[in-house]
Amino acid sequence: MIKVAFASRDDVHVDMHFGATERLVVYDVSPGYAELVHIGQFQYAVMKGENKDKALEAGQIIVPGEEMAPQPGELDHPPEDKVLAKLDFVKDCAAVYAASIGNSSIKRLMALGVQPVIVDTGHDIVDLLNEVSFALAQGSLSWVDRARARQRDADRFDRMAEEGWNEEEEVTTTATAGRHRLITSID
Repeated sequence: MIKVAFASRDDVHVDMHFGATERLVVYDVSPGYAELVHIGQFQYAVMKGENKDKALEAGQIIVPGEEMAPQPGELDHPPEDKVLAKLDFVKDCAAVYAASIGNSSIKRLMALGVQPVIVDTGHDIVDLLNEVSFALAQGSLSWVDRARARQRDADRFDRMAEEGWNEEEEVTTTATAGRHRLITSID
């Protein structure tokens, strides 16, 4: 299961710029199922700059890739923090869908490990949830595959704790049924 956020005025369509949105709706999505879990309310932010009125054509989707990842130190002094509360709200999400997302916000989202996805204004949230659900079941979206891999990696420490793993335990060389404890450092 992954969390996905949508910038929406009406909780039904993606119709807001990420930086200006007054509402973010968050769903838990798993194969065949999605549940609304959070709605965040934010103050309206007036958009500035050359792309403030830019919109995609109907049906167009843009998924920024690694070329938009922030360079070291680039985010140390962001020009404005109108999106800081929104970034904090979506930090546990795998992706954020919006009608537009500025370059600075794209880089900040990617630094958090949240995939920004830009869709045409008015795109139906249920259609997008279906895409994510299908991708979880069939593996058709690369960002969903990456999110699932990160989730498995994060869960491995919980699984180890449930199995009674303790890093202070003495390392032994005995193994049982395909399970091996391996060294991680030489001290």
